[in-house]
Amino acid sequence: MPKSSRTLIAVLALLLSIAFAISPFFVPSFSGFDPNQFPIPQDNPPAQPAGYAFSIWGVIYLWLIAGLGYGLLRAPRDGQWHDMRVPLCLSLAVGTTWLAVATMSPVWAAILIWIMLITALIALFLAPVEDPLWAAAPVGLYAGWLSAASCVSLALLAAGYGYLEEQTAAVVFVGLAIAIGAIVQTALGRTPTYGIAVIWGLVGVVVTNWGETALVAYLALGGSVIVALPTVRAFRRG
Repeated sequence: MPKSSRTLIAVLALLLSIAFAISPFFVPSFSGFDPNQFPIPQDNPPAQPAGYAFSIWGVIYLWLIAGLGYGLLRAPRDGQWHDMRVPLCLSLAVGTTWLAVATMSPVWAAILIWIMLITALIALFLAPVEDPLWAAAPVGLYAGWLSAASCVSLALLAAGYGYLEEQTAAVVFVGLAIAIGAIVQTALGRTPTYGIAVIWGLVGVVVTNWGETALVAYLALGGSVIVALPTVRAFRRG
């Protein structure tokens, strides 16, 4: 690809990160799925992290903008940055529409969040080893949170459409989040922000279920420890 085209992709990535960050202002009514969006209403589902956990989005938005802005200024034509930006652009473009879709259809929202996750993971594995603070680290935090959130979306669908009972759905898909988190962080071998975001989501599930649904709480707590092991190794390799 011509180097001038790489610069255009770098600009596009920054613009999409900004659009992604401001998209909540255009859908102010969304504060999570309405329980009645599902045939079986999902009131306080055990798979969903406590509300405070979603504050991680503020850090994700700002860090992606800062990182992609830095990349545009310092590495607009760099090949490794470019390889990361291409799938990340797709993920952010889909993410910009996600809230609007979620107000209308939890099924389509689940499909889109998995597209966001897969493309974010591709970007993470392609992220340049140099400049990790501005490239891999924010993408890792984004992909890690999506790893947890995408599994939550499947748990809500499974319980909300009557395929599984709520607690069973939580066990199955929290377990899936743990498996994805541990496998990805181990295979990646760097960028501990990925594991940190997964653990953040799992601890949110612990808080939701502590004293209520012990099985899910203990599963999420144990999963946090499992994901922490490769995350600590990634820190040490740092």
